[in-house]
Amino acid sequence: EVRLVESGGGLVQVGGSLRLACVASGLSFRDWAIGWFRQAPGKEREGVACISARGASTDYADSAKGRFTISTDNANNTVYLQMNRLKPEDTAIYYCGAEAEVCIYFNSNHYQHYDYWGQGIQVTVSS
Repeated sequence: EVRLVESGGGLVQVGGSLRLACVASGLSFRDWAIGWFRQAPGKEREGVACISARGASTDYADSAKGRFTISTDNANNTVYLQMNRLKPEDTAIYYCGAEAEVCIYFNSNHYQHYDYWGQGIQVTVSS
C-alpha cells in the first residue's frame, strides 16, 4: 500500500519560513517523481514544485522560484519543501503527490493524473 503523509504546516507571519515534509511508504524515489501542490479556498489546485525520480531534476512554479526549494532525503523516504519569504497568497492546503519518473503532469498542470496523494496540510501566512 502506498502512503504519502505531509507534515510541517502551520501558521507563520509574512516573511517567515516553513519546511513541509512528505514521508512516503510503499514506493521508491528511484521510480517516482514527487510534486507539491496547493489549493486555496475557491481556487483550483496548482503545482508548486516537483522533483523527478532519483532527484534528477526539479521544476518550480513561477510563484515559487527563488523562495521555495524541493529536496529529497532518500534515507528517510522524505521529500521536503522549504518555503522562505512567505506571503499571504501562499496560504493554502498543501498536498504532495506522486507520478511516475518525471514531472510531466506537474509541468502540464494535469494534477488529475497523479497516482497518489497525501491528505494535505494547512499553511496559513498572516499579515
